Amino acid sequence: MKTSPTIAAIYGFNRQTELKSPLFAGEVSAGFPSPADDYVDSRLDLNDFLVKHPAATFFVRVAGDSMIGAGIHHGDILVVDRSLEPVSGKVVIAVVNGELTVKRLQQENGLVRLVAENPDYPPIELTEETAGEIWGVVTSVIHSL
Repeated sequence: MKTSPTIAAIYGFNRQTELKSPLFAGEVSAGFPSPADDYVDSRLDLNDFLVKHPAATFFVRVAGDSMIGAGIHHGDILVVDRSLEPVSGKVVIAVVNGELTVKRLQQENGLVRLVAENPDYPPIELTEETAGEIWGVVTSVIHSL
């Protein structure tokens, strides 16, 4: 089965500088507004927040809409950790027949499938005929609103 590539680019993690932005002590209400805590509690380095295992982390840019139901859109950047165990239910980066793809891993009764989060795309069954390898587990998605 031929799959459409869903990864546009791969980026390595290179932490040469720190970018620390203000982290406010209070939380932002997603319901009714609350009085603002208008002081900075500390500084937040997004590298510390998004990258838990720097030596095993890389970033990929998404191409396509097969994972739209998981909140992953065309052009998004995914943070991928190769040190995490790819277990059923996790979103993973896989190589299928030599092409990179992002899908949800589904394992049950000895069957391994990569499932899209868009009904327009069929699941990919990993069999002896379909060469596949899991590259890493997606830990975060970065996209503009």
